[in-house]
This record gives sequence, structure tokens and C-alpha cells, in this order.
Amino acid sequence: MAIDTGRRTALLGFGSLALGATALAGSPVGAATSERLVPQGAGVLSQLAARLQTAPRRRDSKALPMIDSHPDFWDDIALKEVIAYRGARKQVWDNTDIAGPWLNLMRNSVNAQIFAFGHEDFLAVSATHGTAHFALFDQTTWDKYKLAALAGAEFKTNTLMVAKAAPAAFSDYEDSKSVFGPVGNTIPALQERGVVFLACHNAIWELTAKLRDRGNNPDHLSHEAVAAELTNHLIDGIGLTPGVAATIPELQQAGFHYVK
Repeated sequence: MAIDTGRRTALLGFGSLALGATALAGSPVGAATSERLVPQGAGVLSQLAARLQTAPRRRDSKALPMIDSHPDFWDDIALKEVIAYRGARKQVWDNTDIAGPWLNLMRNSVNAQIFAFGHEDFLAVSATHGTAHFALFDQTTWDKYKLAALAGAEFKTNTLMVAKAAPAAFSDYEDSKSVFGPVGNTIPALQERGVVFLACHNAIWELTAKLRDRGNNPDHLSHEAVAAELTNHLIDGIGLTPGVAATIPELQQAGFHYVK
């Protein structure tokens, strides 16, 4: 078995604060939108975003092992930046169910922390695995590997990766039709507000096994190669970990509050 240990540097920040996860991101308009959705006093959060923007990323693997045993296999530098976040309020969400209220709960938490308690540098992190992890793959992967059949009747496509609200300003926080309301329950909308989404190599490996067992392997690739392809098709702004269940205690040890 040949495992690719090469590494490509790409600016794929952990949220659209760092690079951008929506169609607007990467453009001057997108950058301005992100700035408007983050409190002006969120200096520590903005500093984190700037460091994440320059962190090297890996999205060109040809094959990956079952167990990641070297930092080159995941987004190590960026992950360390998140773990070392200096903001006083930080929360890690253990998200496993794509059909559950996970995005809504994170949005509500961000809203209350910022607007009710005044913690402008609040950081929410999604430790994503289980079926919730399907939402971290692009639509090309959903189509090729028929992920809708595994995601449940509610998801014919990956609607959670599609922004549903028009660009808003920070002053629109009482507008229920803005990203601060229920239409903001998408990954791009939350990324625009600084939420970090972490992917799980173990979840990818286990999904690969399920796909191959179901005959969903159109290119007849090895387990290692399918795992690499899935990893390469994580949507913009996602951070890869060697395993979310193992990463959660690293975050807790660094002061992140755990929520399930």
C-alpha cells in the first residue's frame, strides 16, 4: 500500500473569516461581508482568522492510511491555532446527526454570547462526525457516492452547505430573515460569523468502508484512495483532524466547554 505523504499549501481558512465559504468569499465584497458580521471588538477572533488564513492545508492526497500517525495527514498547524485560541469564551459542539438541530443550536449560542452576554470574541467549534459529517462534503461527492441515500429522507442534496440568506450587516441582528435568524442555519452562514467546523479522518475512513460495502465505488478505488478523495472534497473552510473524538479532549484541556 502506497500512502501519499506529500503536502500542498493552500489558503483554505477554517471559516470564511479566514478565507470564505460562500460564493462571495475571496472577493472584496465577500471580505467586507465577513467583517460586517463579526463584532468590531472581536480582535482576538480576527487575529485567529488571520493566522488560519496562512496555515498550510492538505487537499491533494492520493491515498490515506486507516490511522493518521503523522501531522502531515491532517491540518495540524491550523488545528493547533484553534486549540490555542486565547479568547475567554470558547465552546466545542459534539455534532453527530445531520438531521438534528446542531446548526440552530450553535447559531443561538453565538447570538446569546455576543448580544446578551457581550462576549464578542466568542468562538464556537463544531467537532463533526457521524451523519453530520456528510454536510462537510461538496455536492460533487454527494452525487458520486450517493450520500443522500445515507443522509435520510430530509436531504436529497447537501442543503447545509448552501447559504440561504442575503449578505447582512452586524446591525441586522434583530432581523429574523438575516443570517442571525433561522435562515442562518447553514455552514457558510455560520462560517461568516466565525464558527469553525472540524472534520474527522476516522469518520471519513468509516464512511469509505460503508460506501465500498454498498457497492458505491464507481472508480473501483482502494479503501485508502477513496478516503483520500473524500478528504480532498471537504467544502471550503473545513479543518481536518486525525479524529474528532480524540480532538475533543484536546480542546477541553485548552479550556473549551463541551456541549453535546
